Amino acid sequence: MQGDARKCREVQNSHNLYFSHLKSIVLHENALYLCCVVRGKRRRSPEDRNNNLIYSSLKITIMSKSQNPLTGHMSGSMANFTTYTRYGENIISSRAFNRKDANSVSQIAQRASFKLIVNAYKSFGGIPMLSFKDRLVNQTIFNAFVAANLPEAINKTGAIPVIDYSKLLVSKGTLLPVAVPSAEASASGITLTYKTDVLTPGISSKDEVVALAKTKTGELIVARQVRGGEKTAAILIPYPGIAANMVECCFLFVLNEDGSNASNSTYVVVV
Repeated sequence: MQGDARKCREVQNSHNLYFSHLKSIVLHENALYLCCVVRGKRRRSPEDRNNNLIYSSLKITIMSKSQNPLTGHMSGSMANFTTYTRYGENIISSRAFNRKDANSVSQIAQRASFKLIVNAYKSFGGIPMLSFKDRLVNQTIFNAFVAANLPEAINKTGAIPVIDYSKLLVSKGTLLPVAVPSAEASASGITLTYKTDVLTPGISSKDEVVALAKTKTGELIVARQVRGGEKTAAILIPYPGIAANMVECCFLFVLNEDGSNASNSTYVVVV
């Protein structure tokens, strides 16, 4: 027995004949061992030396263990049950031998929704790394992105789920969101007009404005500039020859001067 050679010998000595797949229970030092003998024959004894029997050493696998069968720690599995400790209580439950993958309509839709958000995260490149400042301690940026957008940014009204970009967040922070009255496609690119709100306490003209758009072919285009001190300002996302029907989505958000905080992103309709 693992970690207890004496008990192994006791079990060996108790069986004089060959046995296979023998299930045993051994109580030792206030611990209950549930064992399964994979194979074994008693080690040859001096009185058997003149016999023609061939013996091999005993092999025992510890399947589960309890320090006390009533109150102690239990762990492991054997036969058709599993033992474990939860909140200080010993739990014995049956094992699931025929696990089935849940395949209901709602669960299929949930998997499809999760895949959409994962693909969206990848499509924005390093933007979430730059912009997701408001997240839990030890929460990864990917997990923060998924938590912010699933299921809020999924539209399930149709036959298959699709992303609702108007509800998608590509940035999350505690700075005030930026108001964007207009976004127009032209021969030089996409021009977004936004309100600087520099008279609002806590807002600096040196904050950085980030504008981005994703085309329907998956191309990501980005522009960055300081917020500015005028009442309104404009930022150009350069893309010569772009038309509004080529744009999948467009967003604008702001970072503070040292980049330690961000605003929630503002979704913009390009015309």
